[in-house]
Amino acid sequence: MDSARQMVIAGISVEVLRKDIKNLHVGVYPPAGRVRVAAPLLLDDEAVRLAVISRLGWIRRQQAAFHQQERQSPREYVSGESHYFRGRRYRIEVVERRGPASIAFRNNTVLTMHAPPGADAERRAELLDLWYRNQLRAEIPGLLHKWLPKVGVLAPDVRIKKLKTLWGSCNPEAGRVWLNLELIKKPYSCLEFILVHELVHLIERHHNERFLAIMDRVMPSWRSYREDLNRAPLAHSEWDY
Repeated sequence: MDSARQMVIAGISVEVLRKDIKNLHVGVYPPAGRVRVAAPLLLDDEAVRLAVISRLGWIRRQQAAFHQQERQSPREYVSGESHYFRGRRYRIEVVERRGPASIAFRNNTVLTMHAPPGADAERRAELLDLWYRNQLRAEIPGLLHKWLPKVGVLAPDVRIKKLKTLWGSCNPEAGRVWLNLELIKKPYSCLEFILVHELVHLIERHHNERFLAIMDRVMPSWRSYREDLNRAPLAHSEWDY
């Protein structure tokens, strides 16, 4: 059974998750650079501490990059506010009218939202999220058609969710992949990278040499796409750790 605890190592708070795995893995996660270690069940605390210390330079560089990353202010969903789609910034134009709500491109820089009269920020946020979800869902069949033969896996059950701390996740036993709704706001290559990353996890659960070899074979430029994703503006969100 997996178990988690907090350790402070060299002044850094580290979440240590002990799992039934062979190799230790250190990860740094947005938006604030949370450090998490996945460690084998029998590895003692001193070995974990030494592993983190040996990676301190890399950890601090990753945290610095996240701290410098652009973040949106809290969204109010009013005319003139900026929102992202496929890595591009659009200005939203809110038009109140009776009838079905809708969102559509007015031109290359403006998204028009037709909202019910009196709709508050929460309702407008729901409308935009639904539009984003539909846009992302429409991308999935084409992406699977392109990447499933390259990765060499059967068609998984791909679902969309607002994930708090992950861009994607998968359940190999269920053959299920989750994509973060925020990906539709990022460059298309970032969406492809995360999907391929999770498809490869259906073959290899861990970030080991086999996993990296498959990623290098299937998507040779995946590291540059990962960097693009790390540089893309983060949505304002109450991230829960």
